[in-house]
Amino acid sequence: MNYIESSQNNKIKEIKALHLKKNRDALGLYFVEGIRFINDAIDNGQDIVKVIVSDKLESLNGGKELIELVTTLCDDCSLVSEKLFKEISDTQTPQGILAVLKKREFVFDEVIEQGHSLVILDGLQDPGNVGTIIRTADAAGISAVILSKGCVDLFSPKVLRSTMGSVFHMPIFEGLYINETIDLLKKSNYKVIASHLDGKNNYFDEDLTGKSAIIVGNEANGISDETAEKADKLVKIPMPGRAESLNASVAASIMIYEIVRQKNT
Repeated sequence: MNYIESSQNNKIKEIKALHLKKNRDALGLYFVEGIRFINDAIDNGQDIVKVIVSDKLESLNGGKELIELVTTLCDDCSLVSEKLFKEISDTQTPQGILAVLKKREFVFDEVIEQGHSLVILDGLQDPGNVGTIIRTADAAGISAVILSKGCVDLFSPKVLRSTMGSVFHMPIFEGLYINETIDLLKKSNYKVIASHLDGKNNYFDEDLTGKSAIIVGNEANGISDETAEKADKLVKIPMPGRAESLNASVAASIMIYEIVRQKNT
């Protein structure tokens, strides 16, 4: 493992560049940090391009073992000072290990043909909401998650951390045009259901035992009018209390687990 001293080193510059979405998109790369996250990446067969380790890591629980593991899996491993590591880290208290990963690619047509349930996010902007929905979808055995154009970047560090490793477990598509996607799903016999304040049907009364796709709208504006027209059904989640709306990730979780309930009863 070579030692890097300067912040002007090309590898350090390359990792700093990955803090920007345009560079992640152009290179097809992103980075993750922390002992647990990188162990998850290894356990799930992610393609590790390079690893940066700080001299702090060896003293942490599990750190020494992880160093030994990554050096056998990746040829491009470098050691830096704790101070230099903080320059490339996106966390407040970094553990001292960062891995650059190659984005996985899935074939959309194959996933929807083989799948049974999808979650579509229409313009969600909050990283915590998106990460939580992905984690919930993973836990519930949803076939895939689709992020429309206008959603927050899947590979931003905040979204990735919020998924708690679920980003490695299931197909996730980003940057798709939502109306074109709905058309494709209908052709594949998916029932497309959207949560909407104007929904007349109670969500829990819908038959979700077949192929189904649920749409969750933007935190402030919900789904677009055009998307609402495209959906097979507009539904509402009953709210007998006094609150006017639900958090997007809470609404998504309720809808996701109704699919689970119906498929398992």
